[in-house]
Amino acid sequence: MMGDWIKTRLKNVVLFRELSDQELEAIVKISQVRIYKPRTFVFMQADPLERVFFIQSGTIKIYKTDASGKEQIVSILQTGEMFPHAGFFRRGSYPAHAEVMEEATLISIPIADFEQTLISYPELCIKLFRVMGEKIIDLQNRLEEQILHNTYEQIILLLLRLSRTNAVLQGRHHRLTTHFTNRELANMIGTSRETMSRTLSHLKRKGFIDLDDNGYYLIDAEKLEKEIFYNL
Repeated sequence: MMGDWIKTRLKNVVLFRELSDQELEAIVKISQVRIYKPRTFVFMQADPLERVFFIQSGTIKIYKTDASGKEQIVSILQTGEMFPHAGFFRRGSYPAHAEVMEEATLISIPIADFEQTLISYPELCIKLFRVMGEKIIDLQNRLEEQILHNTYEQIILLLLRLSRTNAVLQGRHHRLTTHFTNRELANMIGTSRETMSRTLSHLKRKGFIDLDDNGYYLIDAEKLEKEIFYNL
């Protein structure tokens, strides 16, 4: 049954991991499953804010665009994560675009229904606040990187962040689980594609990063951490 499938998948979401079967059933009742193909949009910036999504599989790129069309990538989300995080605390429109990078299966929940569920289960509210707190700290750290570090250091810090959030350990390296173009990496920290390309080539020559046979980045986090330490 679809309800059992959703229930099993929701147990893998950090927000719902410790809920009882009764609490999970309340979430399942208001959930729907949607499948999205690559290069399609879950929603676009300024669309009416109506739903939150939980990723069962696939990769979602969250990014903003300014009046000139310039792209600023906010995050790359994968299995087990939710978006948009601000969905429960604001009204109006989605604050960014959500584009599918790799075919995604999403569990979709109407915000109005989920807010009623939060009222019924206060423990879920506490867990949601913890998740939001982690996201706020991440954004604070990124802001500090922009203010306190030069572009070379920002690129190293970006690679270290991706090694924690979008990678699996493979020997001594962290292997990124998403294909990133140089432009996409550049858009994560607001630099140019050319600067990103030059810096990545430099880091490859120094043996800090590499590409595997399938084009995924291999990151030597230990070496990058030493490099950033010596540049401070």
